[in-house]
Amino acid sequence: MDKVLDSPAHAVGDIPDGAVLAVGGFGLCGIPSTLIDALVAAGTTGLRVVSNNCGVDDWGLGLLLRAGRIARMTSSYVGENKEFARQYLNGELEVELTPQGTLAERLRAGGAGIPAFYTPAGAGTQVEEGGLPWRYAPGGGEIAVASPPKEVREFGGRRYLLEEAIVADFALVRAEVADRHGNCVFHAAARNFNPLCATAGRVTVVEADRIVEPGELDPDAVHLPGVYVDRVVAADPADRRIERRTVSRTAAKES
Repeated sequence: MDKVLDSPAHAVGDIPDGAVLAVGGFGLCGIPSTLIDALVAAGTTGLRVVSNNCGVDDWGLGLLLRAGRIARMTSSYVGENKEFARQYLNGELEVELTPQGTLAERLRAGGAGIPAFYTPAGAGTQVEEGGLPWRYAPGGGEIAVASPPKEVREFGGRRYLLEEAIVADFALVRAEVADRHGNCVFHAAARNFNPLCATAGRVTVVEADRIVEPGELDPDAVHLPGVYVDRVVAADPADRRIERRTVSRTAAKES
């Protein structure tokens, strides 16, 4: 089955307001920026997004956030986005902060059909007890929505928390190469959360730097089988960012 669509707008055109999205990427690495741009243009709003972070103020998920299109974020790291902090502290955005490994496993479990699992991460902290501010009242200060307490069990004398899996309505993913059947290869660290998000989505949309014909990919090199992918579009090859450019002193002198 040929899963390639003619445009990013077509690929995200049926994502409704209020949808749950699992979005790949880590920092600015492996971000499905072409699909995010298409969502911004579509005007889709009230989105409930699951992603490691929320981009930066002027790129990636930060564009949806700045436009007021995100109602809720489930993330593990949010420290590079000033608008994110402003909306959260002023009661405009609901935020569920989740330990990074727990977030990865919640997505993996969702893709594997496992409804919940036990983990020691967060045991003995406020993650276990509940009461973390998910949403502040308008203007900040008062907590309007707080995290609930976690179910706890002991295994081998150690406390574990029950965490529920994440299944998203749609997953947005960036790959280096995809074939027309949806088989994907990621480049180095850009793999990060992308395969996890892909398997956790009921409908998975992949943007790829390069699209090849079926049979061109070595089966042993495929990171994400096409069975998990519903749509493929061409990514904008120029739409890349470096989060923090660093060079050695030697390189700086040579330049």
